[in-house]
Amino acid sequence: MNFRISAVILLVLVSLGGCASQQQAEAPVAVDPYEKYNRAVFSFNMTVDRWFMKPVAKGYDAVAPEPVQTGVSNFFDNIGEVGNIANDVLQWKWKQAGNDTGRLLVNSTLGIAGIFDVASKMGLPENEGEDTGQTLARWGVKQGPYIVLPFLGPSTVREGLALPVDWYVFDPVSHVDRQAVVNSLFALRLTNNRAELFEIEELASGDLYIFIRDAYLQRREYLESDGQVTAGYEDDFGDDDW
Repeated sequence: MNFRISAVILLVLVSLGGCASQQQAEAPVAVDPYEKYNRAVFSFNMTVDRWFMKPVAKGYDAVAPEPVQTGVSNFFDNIGEVGNIANDVLQWKWKQAGNDTGRLLVNSTLGIAGIFDVASKMGLPENEGEDTGQTLARWGVKQGPYIVLPFLGPSTVREGLALPVDWYVFDPVSHVDRQAVVNSLFALRLTNNRAELFEIEELASGDLYIFIRDAYLQRREYLESDGQVTAGYEDDFGDDDW
């Protein structure tokens, strides 16, 4: 699995408190009208991961001790607060925006560029995170069908359209002047994220495509509803607009 697909599984397991059962319920046809295409891209992504991402991540995991990997994760979580704050404001979540701003300031200074999560110990907890897809959802933009993007993994039409904003507007890495530094940081983040997920890969079961699709859609619902998960999928997949 590429790191984004694996991250979806991990986040669902952590936030919803359990693993998916072996029998995955089939989603309504309207949820995944492009399943044939999606499965082909999914197979391509799995091949890329098997022959490239996973071996690289295994090498990284072998040479980087756990404290180093934790520091790298904290560093990228810290710069991710920039996007969180921007989307907090766009969604009028002022209390959360204040919390995330405090985290960014504290961890960037006392936490030495975010390597140490000092803010959590000071009563500024890390939130689930906000992205442009969640902001568009709050603004009433419909989710659209499920799609699998080459190299990137699961998405929906709305989240796919939001990705460029998250990358090129709200991600501080993209604003670094030197392209070599940008490429290095991107590669490090990708590799570190992939290495973090080795321990949970065995939890995936049944039809892996369906497992990941359902996990992704449930995770998006969880984020967009601020943890208030309801049964089933969004009805707007079948709207006439699509």
